Formats: sequence, structure tokens, C-alpha cells
Amino acid sequence: MSEASPPPDVQLQIILDEQVANGLYCNMALINLTETEFTMDFLYIQPQQNRAKVLSRIITNPKHMKRLLATLKDSLSRYEAKYGPIETGETYKPLH
Repeated sequence: MSEASPPPDVQLQIILDEQVANGLYCNMALINLTETEFTMDFLYIQPQQNRAKVLSRIITNPKHMKRLLATLKDSLSRYEAKYGPIETGETYKPLH
């Protein structure tokens, strides 16, 4: 039996069109889940309004969500190490 050669390194080219590059400002997120997927809705709610518009929806699988969470935690830790702690002024309580 011969050994399989390792796959070649592949350079990923990321395409970022102008509209996506401009980004969206969101100040609220809602997350729904099933056994196989997480759905994240990113919203903007204007002050003193009772309506919010969903600006983007991301749907991903549990394994990717866990990797995303680890990356977010690492990025937040590096941010606070560089710029200082982020005070939210409130205690986070997950909505159930």
C-alpha cells in the first residue's frame, strides 16, 4: 500500500464587493437554533422605536458556530488587552 501524498496548499482568494465592504451597523442580534443549524439575525433598532429591521441573516452549523465563538472570544481578549476592558453597564442575561 502506498502512502497518500498530502494535499497541496491552496491559497484562498476572498472576493469582497463594494457593497459588502462598506459594512452594516447593527446594534442588536437574535439567535435561533435547531439541532443542525444556528440562525443569526443582525438588526438595527433606532432609539425610542418599537421596530427593528433585520439587516443580515447568517445561517451556520454547530461546529462552525463553536469555531466562530472561539474566534470571537480570542478577538475580544486581544482587543481588551490592547485598549482596556469593555464595560457594558449591564449584566448579560441570556434570553430563553
